[in-house]
Amino acid sequence: MAMQIQTAVVTGAASGLGRALCEELAARGAAVVASDIDLDGARATASALESRGAKAVAIQCDVADARAVQALADASREAIGDIDLVANNAGVAVGGPLEDISLENWQWIMDINLWGVIHGCRTFGPAMKARGRGAILNVASAAGLLCAPEMSPYNVTKAGVVALSETLHAELGRAGVHVSVLCPTFFQTRILENSRGPVDSRARKVAQKLMSRSSIQAPDVARIALDAAEANRLYVVPMQDGRTMWRLKRLGPERFYRLLGSKMVRRMLGS
Repeated sequence: MAMQIQTAVVTGAASGLGRALCEELAARGAAVVASDIDLDGARATASALESRGAKAVAIQCDVADARAVQALADASREAIGDIDLVANNAGVAVGGPLEDISLENWQWIMDINLWGVIHGCRTFGPAMKARGRGAILNVASAAGLLCAPEMSPYNVTKAGVVALSETLHAELGRAGVHVSVLCPTFFQTRILENSRGPVDSRARKVAQKLMSRSSIQAPDVARIALDAAEANRLYVVPMQDGRTMWRLKRLGPERFYRLLGSKMVRRMLGS
């Protein structure tokens, strides 16, 4: 049975998918906490929602810090009441060959992409379980399902988010809490602007081209993701290319990865 979301917290809300999720939630009548480490960006999102008549609050939070996430939960509950949905959306990117990626960059992406989601689930999940209702939307990526070459830190964190979501879908579902994991492919965001690692300019150009050409962009992804969260669908793979590649992988995993590692495919991907 679909649930109605009346209150929501979105991390990484300053731009891109985070802002689109806030806008879609507000359009559905929810009061929204727009959270980001970039407080000015979060305030811009909240202000845009308020200008449309929605209730919105901006709260700064570094999701890598468990205490900061707890403070976010406490402040959100005080501002808009019990939280119906948390969208663990904040994320960053690191790419390049394994041997060229520093441990510092591994730590950075693990703290945000994986630990940030863990903190969000551990902080908001128990209150939802106690109430017998709520929804957790974890933003992963098709990278967490497909694991392409020269993206090892990003793949590892997103695969971890998929595994966590699968676990909690069963664990919390018994208590009436919906858990969904969002796995999109390419759409326009600012993730490349702040990415780290030795990714060459050609690969960046290819990724940017794929992002800009996608027929499904952030507002569409947000709508599809929230529909799935309300309906308690576990896997949310909004793009056809992601669904096709995931199906091919499941049909023949070893052959799939031999093809991904081939020179032809690497040339197509610009890596």
